[in-house]
Amino acid sequence: MMPNREAGGRVGLFPGTFDPITRGHLDILGRGLNLCDRLIVAVADRHHKQTLFGIEERVALIRGALPEELLCRVEVKPFTGLLVDFARREGVRVVVRGLRVISDFEYEFQMALMNKRLCPELETIFLMPGEDFIYLNSTLVKEVSRGGGCTDAFVTPNVAHALAERFGGDAGK
Repeated sequence: MMPNREAGGRVGLFPGTFDPITRGHLDILGRGLNLCDRLIVAVADRHHKQTLFGIEERVALIRGALPEELLCRVEVKPFTGLLVDFARREGVRVVVRGLRVISDFEYEFQMALMNKRLCPELETIFLMPGEDFIYLNSTLVKEVSRGGGCTDAFVTPNVAHALAERFGGDAGK
């Protein structure tokens, strides 16, 4: 049995690689906060993806991207290993995941079923982003930045700056 992390408050877990965090991620985070009192943004160490930013850089970029009014309701924590083990350590029973397209559903559904098998008390909630973000993902944002394009519409200023520094471009051009 998982402990109740906070009496009187529902804490959710929003896991991902966040390489980098996008406005789409922030949209899902906001929607998750409509359902939970607090969210832990669980930043996965490398998982199966090669990352552009190290885990501590991603944690810092997420913290810098959060609107001031959300800081009291959101924690950002790195993790390695299985999500279910991290959820148990944190006493969290709800996982929030974003779904953009059908291909996301297949992967996320398999992950949710495996997590449920490993930790029956862990529930997964799937949320769709707003229509302005349905196409958006970190890979596309990195490609735009790598090609010298402006990423301001897709990420917060701190992330746009970090991408421009990484790829040798100008943020906001």
